[in-house]
Amino acid sequence: MFGKIFSPLLMIAAFPALATEFTFDSIDGGEIRLSAAAGPPAVIVNTASMCGFTPQYEALQTLYETYSPQGVLVLAVPSDDFNQEYEDANAVKEFCEVNFGLTMPMTDITSVRGRNVHPFYAWLRDETGFVPRWNFNKVLLDGNGQIAATFGSGVTPMSQKLTSQIDTLLQE
Repeated sequence: MFGKIFSPLLMIAAFPALATEFTFDSIDGGEIRLSAAAGPPAVIVNTASMCGFTPQYEALQTLYETYSPQGVLVLAVPSDDFNQEYEDANAVKEFCEVNFGLTMPMTDITSVRGRNVHPFYAWLRDETGFVPRWNFNKVLLDGNGQIAATFGSGVTPMSQKLTSQIDTLLQE
């Protein structure tokens, strides 16, 4: 009984205060540390290869090519939470390279909601209440690892709504 009273507190305390403290498994092997992007903003996007929004990969690559020279991290997080992703990370990587010429960093297939949610997305949920409702939701982090904004699938990567906020954060 005693453990049940305090276990939610322990779970909350286990999450870092800043997004820069999280890591993801890279689709290429190794880890992607959000701390490596500390300073400039970062855009984290849950993606899927077989979704109606999959053509947004092209704009994500453009966003990456436009802003990565300024240090902005643009990170694709393939997820099968909506049953629209390949089961194998190599198939995801090949699909993205062949169809969209993706060179941006990508994580391994990662859960963004539900029981097996990645700690970053659990932290996002706990901090803001935001849980991806579909593929291609975007999370904008400021240079300090704080959540600056979240966007649904309908906001495209190169939309003024997103890029104007990136530009503002880069000027701060």
